[in-house]
Amino acid sequence: MALTVAVQMDPIQSIRIAGDTTFGLMLEAQARGHRLYTYTPDRLSMQGRLVTATATPVTVQDVEGAHATLLPPERIDLATVDVVLMRQDPPFDMAYVTATHMLERIADRTLVVNDPVEVRNAPEKLFVLDFPDLMPPTLISRDRAEIEAFRAEHGTIVMKPLHGHGGAAVFRVSEEDPNFGSMFDLFSVTFREQWVVQRFLEKITEGDKRIILVDGEPMGAINRVPARGDIRSNMVRGGAAGPSDLTEREREICAKIGPELRRRGLILVGIDVIDGHLTEINVTSPTGVRTIRRLGGPDLAGPIWDAIEARLAARRSASP
Repeated sequence: MALTVAVQMDPIQSIRIAGDTTFGLMLEAQARGHRLYTYTPDRLSMQGRLVTATATPVTVQDVEGAHATLLPPERIDLATVDVVLMRQDPPFDMAYVTATHMLERIADRTLVVNDPVEVRNAPEKLFVLDFPDLMPPTLISRDRAEIEAFRAEHGTIVMKPLHGHGGAAVFRVSEEDPNFGSMFDLFSVTFREQWVVQRFLEKITEGDKRIILVDGEPMGAINRVPARGDIRSNMVRGGAAGPSDLTEREREICAKIGPELRRRGLILVGIDVIDGHLTEINVTSPTGVRTIRRLGGPDLAGPIWDAIEARLAARRSASP
């Protein structure tokens, strides 16, 4: 059955399609005969239970620079479309939270992927704390005494913003690092919320594995290795990606978190694992699907759409 799909994303004209997971999902949707709209979060509006978007009908092709053909925008009632893909990039700030509240109003009539309530309730660096046995020692705090005590116990640590993304403002701080005081001051004036403080994992030099789970099942992975002289493996920070299989420990991690992802309606999730330690559960706009394919792995856009269509069919069959 052909579906109408609205994609909430960053401006489609400016994306780099070679590594853009959202674009891969749009290509697969179009191949299945689904009709596509795209809109940016600032084009959302709400009056009571009516949630609308000024959305642009679009067709896509896998050609860099000519990847999207846009028609004149339309004002659409999002409750009348079949699926909304919530795919704008973080930061997970109040604008992002507001968008989840607006899409929540239509979630009983339109399938929103990922579920907006659960996206709001599962910030990547907090949701992971539900599984402390899978993680490195982690502290969420902005209290200097707490952080200093944690550093004294665990030695070298990593400090990063709680709602950061893309490897921005991630710092390694040793137990005797004289820059700690300045780092604390910098974080204090830059970030109002608590920060993430974790024991530094020495084997980050061997890679930070991104594993894609579809409806709770691991489907593919890449290993991202930091650039020389850096601890950040994010490809936007110079990290290099290579193909990877899952270890027994990584399969154990996926088996433990998978049922909870399914229960929450988190269909597309990307987890990060360093040396057998779960560090993040990414639910806002997980990436990696196109890179896995480019490196010779499976095209996960198909299984993702299989899961979306199955979830939609189950909802419809359950409706009176």
